[in-house]
Order: sequence, then structure tokens, then C-alpha cells
Amino acid sequence: MLTFDSLFGAGGLRVTNSATGTAFLPGCCNGPEDWRDWSEVVDGSGQASFGHDPDAFAERLGDTVRLTVDAEQSGSPVIELSVTELRHLLDSAERDLTNFLGLAPDWVSQHLCSTREKPRTFGPGLLTARRRFVLRR
Repeated sequence: MLTFDSLFGAGGLRVTNSATGTAFLPGCCNGPEDWRDWSEVVDGSGQASFGHDPDAFAERLGDTVRLTVDAEQSGSPVIELSVTELRHLLDSAERDLTNFLGLAPDWVSQHLCSTREKPRTFGPGLLTARRRFVLRR
């Protein structure tokens, strides 16, 4: 991943209802770099699609957000949470990703580079990742 022209993390954000075990998983075409889609749900149009297979779909209904696990499936499981709760989850994801990105350069220096070699492609990639992954509203 460190040698890619464009640093990305496949998979997107997952939301799990711990009481029911229902998990809202992003589809194959969605990743953390698509964080603006979450902003559309809470502050924009009120809806967003998160890839396909499954066809994950989120919509805002007043003060509630409904996360449909697979919109192409009738009777698909859903997770409902308040807009405030979703904002807290997004803030937490932002902190986690920011903390991860803050620790990554030291880990790379210790594990992937010899003492005389500097990580040539990681620095710019990390800066790109910081801009892409930070979940600002």
C-alpha cells in the first residue's frame, strides 16, 4: 500500500447494532475516502448510497437516520439511530483515523525502512491520506 500512487483503505465505515447483531457494511465500491456521503445524510440531502453487494443505503427521517443493510432486498435489516448518535460515531471514527495516521510514520520507520533509508513514498501518501480520511463536517 505504501507504494501506491493513491493511498486508500477499502471497506468504508461499518455500523453495528450490538443489541441485535445487525451490521451495516459498505458495498464493494465504498471506502473511508467517501466520508462526504455520511455528511450528506446528516447535513445535506438526507440520503446516500454506500456501494453495492450489498446495496447499503442511509436516509435521514427527521431526527432519525435509518441504515438499510441491503436496499435491493425486501425486508432487509435496518439500524435506526439518532442524527446526534451518528455524529458522535463519525467524530469517533475521525479521532481513530487521525490517531492511526499520527502513529503510522514511526511504525514505517521502525519496520519498513533500514536505518539509512527514508520512506520515499509514504510521506506524500500519508499527507494525502490525512486529507482524505479526516471526517470533517
